Amino acid sequence: MFGFPIEAVIVAVFAAVAAGFVRGLAGFGLSVVLVPVLQLAIAPSAAVLVGIVSLFLIGLTDVKRIHRDADRSSAVPITLLALACMPLGMWALVALPPAWARMLIALVSLGAFVLVVVPLGKVAMPRRPAMALSGFFTGFFGGFAGMPGPGMAPFYLRGRLEPKVARASMMAIFLVLTPLSAVLFIWLDVGGWPEVELAALLFPAVLLGDWFGHRAFGRVSQRQWQVATALVLGGAAAGALWKLAG
Repeated sequence: MFGFPIEAVIVAVFAAVAAGFVRGLAGFGLSVVLVPVLQLAIAPSAAVLVGIVSLFLIGLTDVKRIHRDADRSSAVPITLLALACMPLGMWALVALPPAWARMLIALVSLGAFVLVVVPLGKVAMPRRPAMALSGFFTGFFGGFAGMPGPGMAPFYLRGRLEPKVARASMMAIFLVLTPLSAVLFIWLDVGGWPEVELAALLFPAVLLGDWFGHRAFGRVSQRQWQVATALVLGGAAAGALWKLAG
């Protein structure tokens, strides 16, 4: 189906529901969940492009929420920096040996997790340098692994924005970055239309999971939301370290 084995498509559907739920609850994490699972069934570069297109499609459903709740004072500069740094990540994806790429993903994923779980108040950074670092890593990871979330999550989880504003701000950044990433992937022949078609096929499953995630978000406290998003980053770091050890 679409050039992929039917077994891979079945795995992708179940992964898409779980990834959609995480994204609806945390505001990010769709690619963090979806791409590692897809890599078990299809080529890594194909999995990255499917994750990017899926992020864009689900982002279109949240345009009103993004317009209402997003913090433009942080989302706009982080997006602009990410756009500038995204080609560097794509170059690294193509140029680096696989072992170095896996090590880099593991180290930065682990660093993002540590920055989130360190108690607030113990580590602090001025807002502008924090946004600059967030923009760089968001763009680099978006181009390198189709996972811009770990780059921006520490900034928004450690900031003083309420959860719905932080969540909408991350969604706004995804909505701008993902279509440009997908176009670059196809232009550089890293992926192609079969991956776009697979992402479209998976969209109803992502949408279903996202709907349940949005419902769960409305029932959790700020602390519970922070813990849930930290667990997403922790899972991504653990998966990256496991792949590195393997």
